[in-house]
Amino acid sequence: MVCPRGWLPDNPRLGGRDSHQGADFYRFMLMSTNTGLDLVIVGGGIGGVICLKYAKDAGLNAVLLERCERIGGLWRDLPSWQDIQFRREDWTLGNLPLSGEDQPNILGNIDAWVERFELSPYIRLNAPVTRARPCENGWRLTTETATYEAKWLIAATGGHNRPIVPQVDRDDSSITEYHSSALRDPEDLRDKRVTVVGGGASAYDLLDLCFAHGARSVTWVYRSTKWMRPTRRTKHLGIDMRILAKYQMLCLPAGMVHRLANKDLRARYTKAGIEEIMPKGDFDIRRDQLIPGRPGMISNFAHIERHCGEVRSLRDKTIELSTGEEVETDLLLWGTGYGVDFGFLGLDALIKARNLNDISSRCYSRFLSADAPNLFLLAPGVLDTNTSTPWAYAHVAKSIMSHIGGKPVFVKPPCEVFTNHFDLVKMLAPRDRGNYPFGIWYLRYLWLALCHPWKRPLPIP
Repeated sequence: MVCPRGWLPDNPRLGGRDSHQGADFYRFMLMSTNTGLDLVIVGGGIGGVICLKYAKDAGLNAVLLERCERIGGLWRDLPSWQDIQFRREDWTLGNLPLSGEDQPNILGNIDAWVERFELSPYIRLNAPVTRARPCENGWRLTTETATYEAKWLIAATGGHNRPIVPQVDRDDSSITEYHSSALRDPEDLRDKRVTVVGGGASAYDLLDLCFAHGARSVTWVYRSTKWMRPTRRTKHLGIDMRILAKYQMLCLPAGMVHRLANKDLRARYTKAGIEEIMPKGDFDIRRDQLIPGRPGMISNFAHIERHCGEVRSLRDKTIELSTGEEVETDLLLWGTGYGVDFGFLGLDALIKARNLNDISSRCYSRFLSADAPNLFLLAPGVLDTNTSTPWAYAHVAKSIMSHIGGKPVFVKPPCEVFTNHFDLVKMLAPRDRGNYPFGIWYLRYLWLALCHPWKRPLPIP
């Protein structure tokens, strides 16, 4: 058993936490379990927690290192209004509780994984990894208080762990600025002249908030826009991944899905009257994430002052754009998304990568790094694709444990296209017969795609 930092068994024979005998035992436990590990998982978000569950199921000597005092990963840092982009039935697995799509409920769901599968003894909190390097026995990781050695390493630190705020000139600016991840109280928008910057999911969320919370005026600045699926329905109902699963398990060619999606999207943009922000190129499900439309943004589209350009400088209450235009504003919201930071691994290829797809395209079967031995990168092959992250993480984690156990699963050469939703299972199954018995696996997932009740979560793999 691995004792997490700050925990000591309540055993009178061992002495209390404050006794010398208990403290000596605690130090001994830390020292004796830091080497000879099969696996270290870095990151205590939903992906890391799910990997820990499957590592425990596989009987591996594993530990999870989380930098904060509680698990939750990025969701722990986000404001309470942040939410998922699809139905809660597609986020949760099995009967793990999830009452809503917003940040507090997602955190509750992550906590439920830890409690249901008794993962706490394998989690070290307040353990930020400052350095991880290959060594003779696999990997050596350093935190502020300890060193760990393990044969395998899973980097589950997420793909959205570095908020991006563009560097612009600020000359005596009195404009209040927030990145989307730092806007704690949307009521701060009320009766303000608000400018939103960005052309993707974060910006769409912020525009929706502006109208929901009574902004006096709304200006939108973007270089380009990402595809969304315009709808006036609730955001979480804007995308139905079960339809994609049906297409995939019925083996519709990706090109056909591509054509069907483009026909539907273009018709929706026209019906909603937002052709002006339709992306120039075709939507390609093999390379683009489909974002659900935001009903508030679409309903109030005519009231948004739009500028195609970039922010060049901030002065007093004025934003100067790259086009030479000026915008008067009280509040500037950066919906410019996130970068990924794998700097603790010290790998130049990862540090220089422009985005998640750059990283996953350097991995065998999307997840096993080609730049270092015995290293799995969890998020790049899942985030920004068209799938439910817990569903994908569970399948990948299960196959990772097979690979660690000696059955080579992650062997396909790196490629630049997404592995979306049920296509992920179709990629894993041929090499992971222990988890996907020949023939049986296909019938099972075909049934899930065609017949599983829409209002019920999919089962835990």
